Amino acid sequence: MTVAVLALGLAACQAKTEDTTAGNEANVENAAVEDVNAATVDAGNAADNALDAAGNAIDAAGNAVDNAASAVGNAAENAAN
Repeated sequence: MTVAVLALGLAACQAKTEDTTAGNEANVENAAVEDVNAATVDAGNAADNALDAAGNAIDAAGNAVDNAASAVGNAAENAAN
């Protein structure tokens, strides 16, 4: 009788262990999905920031060209006076 009770108890523990293992695997998979999603968001934000910085640099270069043209025009006008 004792052996039968121990065998049933061991069988019950085995099922619990398999459930726990499956739960742990699901948790690992969920964490991996969250990591991938976060990395995707981070990469997207980095790309957006790089594009914004490039656009700002182009705008600044355009402003520098405009300022240089104005300076040349002003210098020519000043020389004429």
